[in-house]
Amino acid sequence: MCGITGWIDWTRDLTQDSSSLIKMTETLSLRGPDASGTWISPNCALGHRRLSVIDPENGAQPMIRRSGDDTYVVVYNGELYNALELRKELEDRGRTFMTHCDTEVLLVSFMEWGKACVERFNGIFAFAIWDVTEQELFLARDRLGVKPLFISFADGLFIFGSEPKAILAHPSVKAEVGAEGIAEIFIIGPARTPGQGVYKNITELLPGQCMTVNRTGSRKTKYWSLESFPHEEDADTTAEHVRELLKDTTERQLVSDVPVGTLLSGGLDSSALTTLAVRYYEQTGQGNVHTYSVDYRDNDKHFKAHAFQPNSDAPWIERMTSHLSTIHHPIQFDTPELVGALRDATLARDLPGMADVDASLLLFCREIKKGATVAISGEAADEIFGGYPWFHREEALSANTFPWSLASSMRADLLAPDVAAWIKPLDYIGDRYAQAIAEVPHLDGESETVRKMRKMSYLNITRFMPTLLDRKDRMSMAAGLEVRVPFCDHRLVQYVWNIPWEIKTAGDREKGILRRALKGVLPEDVLTRKKSPYPKTHNPNYLSAVKGLLLDILNDPSSPLLPLINVSKVRELAESDSAKSNIPWFGQLMSGPQLFAYLYQVNTWLKEYGVSVK
Repeated sequence: MCGITGWIDWTRDLTQDSSSLIKMTETLSLRGPDASGTWISPNCALGHRRLSVIDPENGAQPMIRRSGDDTYVVVYNGELYNALELRKELEDRGRTFMTHCDTEVLLVSFMEWGKACVERFNGIFAFAIWDVTEQELFLARDRLGVKPLFISFADGLFIFGSEPKAILAHPSVKAEVGAEGIAEIFIIGPARTPGQGVYKNITELLPGQCMTVNRTGSRKTKYWSLESFPHEEDADTTAEHVRELLKDTTERQLVSDVPVGTLLSGGLDSSALTTLAVRYYEQTGQGNVHTYSVDYRDNDKHFKAHAFQPNSDAPWIERMTSHLSTIHHPIQFDTPELVGALRDATLARDLPGMADVDASLLLFCREIKKGATVAISGEAADEIFGGYPWFHREEALSANTFPWSLASSMRADLLAPDVAAWIKPLDYIGDRYAQAIAEVPHLDGESETVRKMRKMSYLNITRFMPTLLDRKDRMSMAAGLEVRVPFCDHRLVQYVWNIPWEIKTAGDREKGILRRALKGVLPEDVLTRKKSPYPKTHNPNYLSAVKGLLLDILNDPSSPLLPLINVSKVRELAESDSAKSNIPWFGQLMSGPQLFAYLYQVNTWLKEYGVSVK
């Protein structure tokens, strides 16, 4: 994986401004620690930071290819999992190659098929190709939005980058946030609205979207979205289809010229991917698979089961590592490390995020990077197959809002009254929900129950899943680690989208069809294990630490957070008995400690980025 950036200016000679391009490119050095490259012409500048995964010696970027009198330059972040098939097809059509990397396959595909090339790609990607002859930039993002791509129109320029920090490094873009951005941070966040960049003048190219920029203007096109049609297969055939798709996509994503490991929690999703990886390694003679797990010091002493986390991971991890004979690396963090990483996680996202969940993932990825450059993760299975509790609770299914936002009024109460009057938080979230619901591709004649479940699936795939993918990309790439997500293969997502709910819940279990698909793949006890989310610390020292951070902010009159919040209410919460609870009470997703850590991240972001709120 890599980091890309660049800009277009039709009014001046950019060859006189190479310093800005270098500065923008260097902001992405953590994403691409192995190499750096820039390319600059009078009207277009492109920058690239590289993490070498395939053909490390020959995949340098920006990559330039010529065909007759035409010249094309690409900067690319991602992996094409069907690169070998595409390469063979292109060679059959007379194209030649000078490297073995997928960057060249992507560029030659554009040269052969033009903008329609994106429809042929199976992978995760964000790229920009400059056509020198046509004086046109073509950009595209993968179908599910696994790889980020932010864009900006500022001062008549077009600027893009893998992360906002690259765009903010351009002298024409300021770190400013308006009413919508503040609403995203305090009411929608951390589940950002698709396309919303939070900062003024920064948006995001949507998943499955491409765009062209030339002298006449810009144009965006949606080349992929979920489609609804009747599902004709029975449960057994569906399970077989799911198993074959998952096996194919996992094996494609294990291809690498550098070490690969898997993230293993002992849950259904990570155990399935690890098992498929072990089988593939056995078939291809690649030796033992390395697995990695995360936990927190003394969590075994403080863990208490509840609806959101019914059991701890440790026994299940041991069950799977023993069963598969993997080389396992248990990684553990203590409270001071976790608290210390909250700031780094904010800088990695360029925004406040998921508090300790982000911070621990960043620490986890740094440790994995010591032994691997690529890791396989079970991200997105719950959104696609319907694994979260809110898929199965009537109050969430019938709520006229996002299921993770049932406590929006409580969040709104924490805002300063003048800020709440300015951003109209409940109206804002209502508008964003209505926008999402209007997009759902229903089928004629669907029953109300079917419509309800399709709506819930759509909200999770297009609104909540991008939050987790964004988190996974930023925290892993901030450690120079590439994380691949087989459940996000667009063929699998599209197929499962149309599986009827009664088949998805085969056996009267959440993710029932996935469990049926994995019969004979996983041990029976692992196959029936209840879902447990990404592990959080249960150590009371963490609550004490983040509470102290928040109180320090509240007691400092210069804290940039203070004008945005109702200080007395936040202080009351910090000092209340409710704050001691580690069971989510503040909405569906945020416990007391997470709220305090999140507000600390907001203050850190405002301060570190010099954010101007207006």
